[in-house]
Amino acid sequence: MQKIADLLFEAKILKEIPRSGYQFLGAGQESVAEHSFSTSFIAYVMSQLEPEIDALKLISMCLIHDLPEARIGDLNTVHKQYLVADEARALEDATRGLAFGRNLKALMQEYNEGLSKEAALAHDADQLALILELKDLMDVGYKPPNSWIENVIGRLTTETGRKIARAVMATSRDNWWLTTTA
Repeated sequence: MQKIADLLFEAKILKEIPRSGYQFLGAGQESVAEHSFSTSFIAYVMSQLEPEIDALKLISMCLIHDLPEARIGDLNTVHKQYLVADEARALEDATRGLAFGRNLKALMQEYNEGLSKEAALAHDADQLALILELKDLMDVGYKPPNSWIENVIGRLTTETGRKIARAVMATSRDNWWLTTTA
């Protein structure tokens, strides 16, 4: 149980690690854990739109996709041009001695390879979480997201991901609030 407690504390530290791209964007902020929640919730929605996929696998991939960042930090696109993080080693060290460590490593490997339908959707959920953040910033008047968002949308590979992105882009960030209180 000690190793499980260690893993839980390690995952919890993601609440304290800021996503680093926002410094380059000049607006917004989010922890890695906040991003992982958003990504996982998007994955749940995707699993409802594509009932033939393995929902647990998809959501699990999204839940753990940034777990190595507890050890290596959040490297953004610019950082990755100069630094190479050993995510596999970080995950190996984090899961050593856990009965289910092999399962976590297999999920991460499948996510990184991106060959399964679940992995493709998980990657799109990751990008959609960023698209939501960028659209939110755009809707409150920040201009820098305008130069980022098309690039991020261009990373989507599934039709489900593209449909969700189109809906996000066509919807005001507070539409849900305004229609609820009307």
